[in-house]
Amino acid sequence: MVKHSAFFSELLANADRLFNLLNQFETVNVLVIGDLTLDEFLTGQVERISREAPVLILRHEFTRQIPGGGANAVYNLAKLGGNVKVAGFIGLDAQGDALKHIFTDALINTHGIIIDGDRPTVTKTRIAGHARQSVTQQIVRVDRKSDDLPTTELQSKLADYIQEQINTVDAVVCSDYGDGVFTSPVIQAALKHHQVIVDTQKDLFRFAGATLFTPNLPEAEQAVGYSIKDDVTLQQAGRDLLKLTQAKRILITRGEDGMSLFQSFGDHVESWHIPAFNRTDVFDVTGAGDTVVAALTLALCCGGTFWDAAVLGNLAASLVIRQFGTATTSVSEIRTALKLLLEEGA
Repeated sequence: MVKHSAFFSELLANADRLFNLLNQFETVNVLVIGDLTLDEFLTGQVERISREAPVLILRHEFTRQIPGGGANAVYNLAKLGGNVKVAGFIGLDAQGDALKHIFTDALINTHGIIIDGDRPTVTKTRIAGHARQSVTQQIVRVDRKSDDLPTTELQSKLADYIQEQINTVDAVVCSDYGDGVFTSPVIQAALKHHQVIVDTQKDLFRFAGATLFTPNLPEAEQAVGYSIKDDVTLQQAGRDLLKLTQAKRILITRGEDGMSLFQSFGDHVESWHIPAFNRTDVFDVTGAGDTVVAALTLALCCGGTFWDAAVLGNLAASLVIRQFGTATTSVSEIRTALKLLLEEGA
C-alpha cells in the first residue's frame, strides 16, 4: 500500500470526480503524431548448434507483432476508449502493412499515415529461444530503420494533414522517439493547437510553447544539465523546465519515486507529488510512459485538473508494468484498480 496520508485524503475527496472522468474517455478526439514503430517478437525452441556458425538453430513457434515507439501511444489512447487519428510515416513494406492493419482493427483513423518509399517502417525484431521446459530468453534484436529524414515533400504533406485536423480534435499528442517525424514544419503545425502534450526524449526546446511535457527523470536531467538528487534540485528542475519549454505544465515521471507535477501561474509555480502505486509487481517498464500520456491526455480533455490527469496516468502505468513487453490497459481495469486503491487508503 502507498502510505502517504495527505495524498490519500485528497484521493478520497476527489474519487467521484476521477470515476466520472474515466466514464468520459470515449468522448475525446485526439490526434497523435509519432514515430511509428512495429515491435516484433519471434520465439522458437532451441534444436541444436548450427554447423555453419557457432549460433543456435531455433524451430520457429510463433511471431507476435505489436505497436511500439510512437505507435504505442496511439494504441494506448485507442484501448482507453479515445477516438484517435494517427499521423506519421511507414515504409512500403510488410511491417508497415502490419502496423496499419493493427490500427484499423482498433478503429484508429489511419488517413494521416503517409508511405515513405525511401525509408523502411521502423521495426524492432526480438528473437527469443528456449530449451524444453526452460525459460524463454531474448537472444538478439534486429532493428530496421533509416537515419535519413523524410523528403521535404513528405514533411510538408504530413504538416498539411496536421493543419487540416487541428480543429477536429481536443488535443494533439507528439510522441517523439527520434526517428525523423518531428521536423520543423511538423512541429510548427502541431503547436497551432491549444492543447499539445509532448513526450520527447531530448531537445525539449524544439516544442517550445506546448501545453505539457512529460519527461522521465533522465530526460529531465539531460534537459536541465544537472542531476536531480533531492527535493531542492527537483523543485529547481521543475522551474527550469517550465522556463526552457515555455510550457504551462511539466510532469516528471520518477519510477518507484512516483511523479512530480509543476504548473506555472504567471510568476508563481505550484508543485505536487504523486506516489508510485505499484513498487513491487514490476516486470517491464517498456512503454509505461506512453500509457501515462494516454490516460493523462484523455483526462485533461474531459475537464480534469492536472492533478486528476496525473493520478489516472500514474494508475494506468502501474497496471501495464505488471506485464512483459509493450502493453496497454483499459478503463475497466483502471476503474477496478482505483477502487482497490481507495479501499487501501480508507
